[in-house]
Amino acid sequence: MANRWIDSPTHHAWLDAEALRLLAFARASRLPQGFGNLDDQGRLPRGALAETMNTARMSHSFALAHIQGVPGCRELVEHGIGALQGPLRDLEHDGWYAQPEGHGDTGKAAYLHAFVALAASSAVVAGISQASALLEAVTQVIEQRFWCEEEGALRESFSRDWLHAEAYRGANSNMHGVEAFLALADVTCDTQWLLRAQRIVERLILARAADDSMRVTEHFDAQWQALPDYNRENPADGFRPYGTTPGHAFEWARLLLHLEAALQRARLPAPASLLPAARSLFDSACRHAWQADGMPGLVYTLDWHDRPVVRERLHWVHAEACATAAALLRRTGEAQYEHWYRCFWDFIASHFIDRAHGGWHHELDPALLPSARIWGGKPDLYHAYQALLLPRLPLAPSLATALAL
Repeated sequence: MANRWIDSPTHHAWLDAEALRLLAFARASRLPQGFGNLDDQGRLPRGALAETMNTARMSHSFALAHIQGVPGCRELVEHGIGALQGPLRDLEHDGWYAQPEGHGDTGKAAYLHAFVALAASSAVVAGISQASALLEAVTQVIEQRFWCEEEGALRESFSRDWLHAEAYRGANSNMHGVEAFLALADVTCDTQWLLRAQRIVERLILARAADDSMRVTEHFDAQWQALPDYNRENPADGFRPYGTTPGHAFEWARLLLHLEAALQRARLPAPASLLPAARSLFDSACRHAWQADGMPGLVYTLDWHDRPVVRERLHWVHAEACATAAALLRRTGEAQYEHWYRCFWDFIASHFIDRAHGGWHHELDPALLPSARIWGGKPDLYHAYQALLLPRLPLAPSLATALAL
């Protein structure tokens, strides 16, 4: 397949146009205390609250856009970083809430802190004045509270005062920990973050997934014993679903390639198993999740026999599939990844992109119609925006640093 989309100026122009369209749509998510979730029409619902996850992800995305030279994004990054330094931060006990104090759970989750670190690192690269202080604060919390040197991974969550730890370990939070650690390594020039990312990968992927036909085990107890029946009664949970999550297999596969490239760039030894594991994760997810129920698209979850459980199609799964196909194509040059890259973008263009109201549909039902079983509205810029940038960038350094070179 000589004519590769990934190298085509016309395809690059399409990616640019779609990225600018998404950025324009996402501006409406701004709230006084950060960024919130937009509804299907691209509006903030009555009573919308800022959330740390969205505020961090939006700040990261707008920082990337500012680095690229998109006018009007700097002020949005400054707003997000200010919110993460203010109403979303626990100034009494330190760390970050999920929402401003007084609104729901005030516990401290590794997943959210990983995104705060990602946002801070990207904002530092973007030259945002408050970002260095935020970066220092969040890395201190991660090192002192979440990172466990003995386990070589992140602890999951704590009570607000840090006195009570959840008796659970999660692959999802650690996966985003790897993403954040790769960015931190670039921004701080401290290779310790790379070595921590490698330890997480070794525990969760190189040791475990290889023993389970490259299925990613998502849920564990505090001793890292797998919990295969976790959330069996709540299989469509947005963060901790039952079974396996093909979208995470794609994300892990891409992160393995980024880690390999980052280690090589730092002149550190990279495990030889990273590329084979990335290939296997991608291949398994495509084989079992694509058209798993006879309809086009990737299903949300599978059971332990690779049968579909939650058949909804989520936009982030397809965005990650695109980005990972591009990464494998960059790494190997093999035509099979170009095939999948085209396949996933064709599906996104035909079914997820909402040309009537803007943004992307977050979720489709098994009949490929917009739905809200798992996620309502259009709350997410991060996955889609990154998928539009990653195909043209090297595997290392990480996104913000690569864009700034």
